[in-house]
Amino acid sequence: YRSDPSHVISMEEIEVQPNLTYEEEPIRILAREVKELRNKQIPLVKVLWRHHNIEEATWESEETIRQQFPQLFASGKFRGRNLN
Repeated sequence: YRSDPSHVISMEEIEVQPNLTYEEEPIRILAREVKELRNKQIPLVKVLWRHHNIEEATWESEETIRQQFPQLFASGKFRGRNLN
């Protein structure tokens, strides 16, 4: 990298805990998909997290996200459709 004074990066504040961790907070669910294994179907959801770009959204177990963040499903932000 060559230093360039016009290159400015904007930063968002992240609240860091005393043990130097921070809690991820999901903003919304972008898509839904069912992964099919031999004898099993695993429902997945693509989650957009606060302080991350859409490219950094992750696929998570729908059951886990529904248990930890039920508000994402109740608020109407996600209607069970695959939005990809």
